[in-house]
This record gives sequence, C-alpha cells and structure tokens, in this order.
Amino acid sequence: MLEKNDHQYEKAVLVGLITQNQSEEKLTEYLDELEFLAYTAGASVDKRFTQRLTKPDSKTFIGSGKAQEIRDYVKENEIGTVIFDDELSPSQLKNLEKEIEVKILDRTNLILDIFAQRAQTSYARTQVELAQYEYLLPRLTRMWTHLERQQGGIGMRGPGETEIETDRRIIRDRISLLKDKLKTIDRQMATQRNNRGKMVRVALVGYTNVGKSTLMNALSKSDVFAEDKLFATLDTTVRKVVIGNLPFLLTDTVGFIRKLPTQLVESFKSTLDEVREADLLIHVVDISHESFEDHINSVNQTLMEIEAHQKPLIMVFNKIDAFAYEKKSDDDLSPETRKNISLEEWMKTWMSKSKYPTVFISALKKENFPELKKMIYDEVLKIHISRFPYNDFLFQYFDEEEESTEEL
Repeated sequence: MLEKNDHQYEKAVLVGLITQNQSEEKLTEYLDELEFLAYTAGASVDKRFTQRLTKPDSKTFIGSGKAQEIRDYVKENEIGTVIFDDELSPSQLKNLEKEIEVKILDRTNLILDIFAQRAQTSYARTQVELAQYEYLLPRLTRMWTHLERQQGGIGMRGPGETEIETDRRIIRDRISLLKDKLKTIDRQMATQRNNRGKMVRVALVGYTNVGKSTLMNALSKSDVFAEDKLFATLDTTVRKVVIGNLPFLLTDTVGFIRKLPTQLVESFKSTLDEVREADLLIHVVDISHESFEDHINSVNQTLMEIEAHQKPLIMVFNKIDAFAYEKKSDDDLSPETRKNISLEEWMKTWMSKSKYPTVFISALKKENFPELKKMIYDEVLKIHISRFPYNDFLFQYFDEEEESTEEL
C-alpha cells in the first residue's frame, strides 16, 4: 500500500459504528475491507473513527460529539474525504457535509466509483452509469448544493460532473434510456449465449480479489487482466477450454462483496445471468484471508439471491502459498509459512468435508493443478453425459499437453 504522504492519493479517514447488530470485531473486518476499497479507488487512509451506538443516528449516522471530533481532525490534518462504512441516507449525507465541511462518501458511493474507474467496455460503462444515476437521483439536492466545490476525485466521477445541473426529470429520462440500452444489450448477450450451442458452461464465482482471473488465465492459457486490487475484473470473459479431450466454456465473472450496493446487483443483471445459466460453478476462495468464511457466506447469499445456489459446484480454496500458520502461543517457535500445512493436512480440515468436491490450490504457482483439472473434468463429464446420454464418444483424460484453449 502506498505511503500516506503520496501526493497522488487523496487523504481520507474511515468511520464505522459498533451496534447491537455489528460487533467491534466485525467492524474491524469491515473497516479493513473499506480501507482496501479506498486504496483501490485512490485514497490513503489516515485514521479510523469508531463509535458505539445502539443504532445509527437518523440525522448524522454518528453522534454530534463524534462528528465534531472528526471535523476537528480533518481540519488539523488537511483531510479531504471522510468515508463511512455503511450507506448513508440523502439527509445524513447533507447533514454530515454541512457539519464536517469536507467530501462525504459512503461504502456504496466508493464501490460505484471503483466500478467507474474499472469499466472498460461500453457495456460495463453503461451498467455503471445506470447504477450511478440511481444512486444520485435521491441525492440530487445535495450534489447541486456543492457543485461549486466539486473538483473531481474519488466519488465524483461520471454523471456527477456532467449532468449535475439537470433536474430530476432529465435524470429519470436518462435512467430510462440506459435501462432500454441495457435491455438491448442483454438480448444480444442472451443470443450469444444461445449461439454457444450445447457446450457445458462453467462459471468462476467468488469474493472479489480471490484470484478468479489468475485461475482463468492458468486454466485457459489466456491473458485476462488480474491485479491485487478489488474489482480488477468487471467485464465477463468467456473462453473455450479443453481438459483432456473434453471441451467446455469457462466464464470469469465480477467478484462479489459484502454490502454489495443494490444498484449494482440490478444493473449488472446480465453479467450475473452468466452465473445463473452456468451448468457448473467453481467457487474460488482466498484461504489466506482471515475472513474467508464470511466471504464464503457472502457469495452463497448472493448465489441464493440470484437463484443459482442449487447448481453443481466445486469448492476451490486458493492461495495456499500465501497462507500463514497462526501461532497458538508465544512458545510456538514454528515459522509462519505455509509449509506447516501440507496438502494431506488440508484435506483433513473441516473445509474438505464440504458436500461439494473440494480442492486446495495455488493458482499463481499452479500448485495441485492436476487434481483441480481432474475434478473439473469429472464434473463436466457428468453434465455432458446427462445431456448427451447416447453419445458414443469415449472420453478419456489426457495429459496437460493435450489441452487447448480458444477465445470467444
């Protein structure tokens, strides 16, 4: 992570609440993730502010004393942005900006901003723009009020700059236009999916930054963009892959995240359709992340919301090369390296007791790839045989040298 004095990064502080529904430990996890989100967007976090409340204040989310404390700190340290871990209501945003007198962002706005930076294709940009406008519409008064102070930066990309002087009617017209545009593209993408024939479809799913794109590159021998930042991949990528002599389509999809903005779920409907229509899901998990169990639950929840939770699935625990052994006490002198846990030991853990086929790998170093490929081969073959029960072709598993890939 870049130094806080890096002039290219905005100085920001984070704010979160400990409530009856969110423990201090859980808040720390969320703020760790929020800091990574801020870093991905282009901010350097200077300090974290937390407060214990029964529930968020309806006017300013935090208490008046805490708001004054944050105001004093940002003035003394020339902080330009305050980022809240939860989505703020339009009135809370307005009151906080009036109270603290700097740019206020919430988690939703921050994620939207990252998506705006990452969107490369016209389709992805249209999806992000729709989500931005739907977020902006109820907050239009707040944006108008501070038009003279807007100088760009995090949370200010996209429609907030070019359409801010327009009224709500024009914003609604724009939303309607974008929805119609997405419907047209959705139909085109549905046709593309249908044109792929009866080939088995496999989709990579998982939390953001777990290594899906790296795994995609390793399996398909392609060059999908991968980076150690959140939401490095927004656009769906499909490759034809052959393992042994069995071809299938492999799809890399956008990563999920806790507290995913509802605007993005709706605008990225077609991207999620790739998951809905897949025959087999490969759920990739970053086992080196301390909150990987929460990540699994978040992905499972999203799969349930899009009605894809009953599909055949393979659990792939990735990044075993980055896993650090946790010492049980100060007297434990064993080194903190992954060498403390062998593949045989991994298979004895509770994770391997999943109802789904499970494998432990390193996508970056291609560790334990033969077992992964054989597992994918077996699952794809089951689907293929059920689809073509009278196919006389004898499938056999060949060596890696026999494999090939093709871009679609």
